[in-house]
Amino acid sequence: MDMDEARRRLEAERDRLQGVRSGFDDEHLTEESEDESLSELSDIDQHQADVGTETFEREKDLSILEQVDAELADVERALQRIDDGTYGTCEVDGKPISEERLEALPATRFCLEHQTAIERDSQRARVDE
Repeated sequence: MDMDEARRRLEAERDRLQGVRSGFDDEHLTEESEDESLSELSDIDQHQADVGTETFEREKDLSILEQVDAELADVERALQRIDDGTYGTCEVDGKPISEERLEALPATRFCLEHQTAIERDSQRARVDE
């Protein structure tokens, strides 16, 4: 993939992710505590199931927002790698990342071999906890 095409795709993805983030910003998720975000003025008036549902939805939205922020950071790093001439190379060994992988995941930092190893190690660490 040529660098102009990679930049165009990454900038489009950054715009999309910023739009998603903006939608969450409109909901003021990060500005309110959980208690403030509940729609009723008093917990006494709300059924426990309603409070549970609202809490679940808030946690789900915060999790999505966290993922969007992580993806935005990956896109920004990829754009920086284009600028410094290291885009398309694996951050572990410096070897080229396959064209197919860059087409599928333009913000990727690792070749498939090293991405698989990182995910395997991460999964093992979670099991050991």
